[in-house]
Amino acid sequence: MTINVYTEPTPNPATMKFMVNKLLINGSEDFANRESAEKSPFARELFKFNFVSGVFFASNFVTITKTGDTDWADLEPILKEFVKGAVESELKIKEAAPEDAPDFQGTETEIKIQQILHDYVRPAVEQDGGAINYRSFEDGVVTVELRGSCSGCPSSTITLKSGIQNLLQRMVPEVKDVVSEAL
Repeated sequence: MTINVYTEPTPNPATMKFMVNKLLINGSEDFANRESAEKSPFARELFKFNFVSGVFFASNFVTITKTGDTDWADLEPILKEFVKGAVESELKIKEAAPEDAPDFQGTETEIKIQQILHDYVRPAVEQDGGAINYRSFEDGVVTVELRGSCSGCPSSTITLKSGIQNLLQRMVPEVKDVVSEAL
């Protein structure tokens, strides 16, 4: 199989989404810094580039966060070639076996919220190179964690309030607010 890599800009100007024509991982893995990448051969190699400040994997893409003093026009060809080579050589994203099915836990309302986030919100957020994780539901407030390109993105507040909160309020009347937990 010939591996093709193409890039997509994300709403976060510090991140770029590198898409491949192969499934990389079931679920997602976030490596916000060099130290967190120790158990990921793929991420560890990416962090060897001094301009890489974050790496996020989901389904068929890797979102790379760059340092502020670099330009995507210079970095994109280098990273495309690296990602292509890493995928072709089957460089592992993580050592442990991936989890296949989501494990929703909590009350009936919490499970419904998690299912909606998984089925409706996750695919849309992944399109922009990010991920969303459910954290809690207490007193009508859903707390989520935004990762990948969504972490620190200028558009994330709009996505959170106009998109995710409106959807959850329509589908789960108990939801009053949605907030994002900082990493």
